[in-house]
Amino acid sequence: MPDASAVRLPRARTWLAAGCAALIGATLAVALVSHPLASAQSSNTGQLAASLTPAAPNSPATARGLPDFTDLVDQVGPAVVNIRTTEKARPPSGQGAETDEDMQEFFRRFFGMPAPRQAPRRNAPAQPQEEQIQRGVGSGFIVSSDGYVLTNAHVVDGADEVTVRLTDRREFKARIIGADKRTDVAVVKIDATGLPAVRLGDVAQLKVGEWVIAIGSPFDLDNSVTAGIVSAKARDTGDLVPFIQTDVAINPGNSGGPLINMRGEVVGINSQIYSRSGGYMGISFAIPIDEAQRVADQLRSNGRVIRGRIGVQIGEVTKDVADSLGLPKPAGALVRGVESGGPAEKAGVEAGDIITGFDGRPIDKWNELPRVVGSTKPGSSSSLQVWRRGATKDLRITVAELEVESTNKSEPAAAPRPAPSAIATAVGLTVADLTDTQKSELKIKGGVRVEAADGLAARAGLRPGDVILSVANTDITSAKQLESVLAKQAKDKPISVLFRRGEWAQYAVIRPRS
Repeated sequence: MPDASAVRLPRARTWLAAGCAALIGATLAVALVSHPLASAQSSNTGQLAASLTPAAPNSPATARGLPDFTDLVDQVGPAVVNIRTTEKARPPSGQGAETDEDMQEFFRRFFGMPAPRQAPRRNAPAQPQEEQIQRGVGSGFIVSSDGYVLTNAHVVDGADEVTVRLTDRREFKARIIGADKRTDVAVVKIDATGLPAVRLGDVAQLKVGEWVIAIGSPFDLDNSVTAGIVSAKARDTGDLVPFIQTDVAINPGNSGGPLINMRGEVVGINSQIYSRSGGYMGISFAIPIDEAQRVADQLRSNGRVIRGRIGVQIGEVTKDVADSLGLPKPAGALVRGVESGGPAEKAGVEAGDIITGFDGRPIDKWNELPRVVGSTKPGSSSSLQVWRRGATKDLRITVAELEVESTNKSEPAAAPRPAPSAIATAVGLTVADLTDTQKSELKIKGGVRVEAADGLAARAGLRPGDVILSVANTDITSAKQLESVLAKQAKDKPISVLFRRGEWAQYAVIRPRS
């Protein structure tokens, strides 16, 4: 098996192919001349010969082949740059002295004598010196002739020095204008003018199956070009960005380079790959250029990205939950928790609500909500549509600002253990009423605590410690009421259960026995 290096094809194969072609051509010519009907069918022979003539280079037959990317590369290539980053490395202070003391102790213990002192190395520095070590290589592209460059945040993250190299081999020290880890977009600036710049495309016009190319520095190979097609749009990978998925070959060093359509417009920033081995496996992801441009504009204006927030913990709305709640389709974002004192709580949002719209925009997938809210200016008054107890409710909410790198690492509080006044139900639930003190601690008005879950309840995912808030769109206030509500439900229909586990609320669906 050949290795990853380039393999040159044997010349003998080329000669053999050419010889075979010549021999076939000569045999065919002899056959045509010696055929008894050749003279009588000269016109047919002429037609046959014409059909065997290779098509002209500019004929429609060749135009229907694979696309030619040469013009795109000539057009966009000069605006693609190589980005190198370095960081300062300093040996740990006092490392030599500690090593010497350890050696002295070793000799004293095992040889009963002091270790011989080593003479200092000739020309050795008296103090540990900082040195620049290469940290990584990436790609980027020039978006304005005065030297603004877009790349990935992870390319320049932690760098003490950034060097941008152009295709004409000129190098510039760059300064980082800003970087946003949430979207993996960064802007760097070099001091130069009259630079070639890319044209930005319209992602909304990008179609699945469309040809695209990538230019970058995979493995530090400057201006390497790869091609493929758009595999999917708005691909969710758990990040804040709806990625463009392609089968364009992307490898280490391509990060931050442009994804280009057939009109020579940049439609994305190559950012990630899907891989089980660490190398390219046919699936790569690019940040849509419209998302990247919005982030870049804020980085250039403010040095950071300002995003909105409403203070909810959300989750997916499954088909089972949608069916049990009467939703026409599994869409929206399930509110699992509401931040105390946050915008959502002030607006009247409750745990268990399904947010189906924000500012007139429908929320089809739950992960669309953070993107829509994040792009809303803090302080704005926005409309919020929620699905609650089988009906749509309209609310007004004032969007707050998302703190930079805000994280809430507090562990959910353990649910209190109520007095054991349990009651068994037909679905396998054993529950107990909550005291007023427990309700106050949990900041809820009603509910019952699950003491045991068996059978259908266990299959639905309920477990001891959960607090049931509503069943079949009916608020639960006591164990006795829960039994009454369950008794009224049809035996062959699924039952929705809104419950709280720790700080977060979620739905379970109790299905009848099949």
